[in-house]
Amino acid sequence: MGKKVVAVLGTYRKGGTLDAAVEAMLEGARARRAATSTIYLVDKRIEYCTNCRQCSQAPGPERGKCHLQDDMDAILTEIEAADAVVLASPVNCGNTTAVFRCFMERLMGTAYWPWGQPSPKPRSKVRTLKAALVATSAMPGFLIPITTGTKTALRSTARVLGARPVASLWIGLSAGEPDHKPSAKVLAKARRIGRKLV
Repeated sequence: MGKKVVAVLGTYRKGGTLDAAVEAMLEGARARRAATSTIYLVDKRIEYCTNCRQCSQAPGPERGKCHLQDDMDAILTEIEAADAVVLASPVNCGNTTAVFRCFMERLMGTAYWPWGQPSPKPRSKVRTLKAALVATSAMPGFLIPITTGTKTALRSTARVLGARPVASLWIGLSAGEPDHKPSAKVLAKARRIGRKLV
């Protein structure tokens, strides 16, 4: 059976720089016969976490269930069935987008945090997924992991999803025109990363 790669995008605008780079990654994965799918968080109904912590109370390796009825469980079920995940967001106000942060906050069920325990503990320390991290910004790309919280947010998200980052792509200078497209060099690197995920 072939591998599966799921991309999770926190962009508000489809068809832009982030989309093109992620699609090139998925193209690279498909070249290795992987099945791929793309989840646009902006198209999903994801309620705000209420910090009730019901999802983190029961022990065991299985993800705790959230009481909120929205698309989050289906998203996580799709990711859990994959072999690799691409986590992608533009840099907004020095970090990932609000819709990506909302997604992040709803991952509490991946931890065991009963009342009285000082901090959450991962339900499993096994990293079964590979992850690629992608971000775009108006600043030069090399500054994204240095001057913003985006790298930390994407890496933290990968970790709590049970994924091990194997590659990252920081794409800068993407706000100089309304329909900016990544360079051929960036797209080639994205395809190489996609092949690495399989």
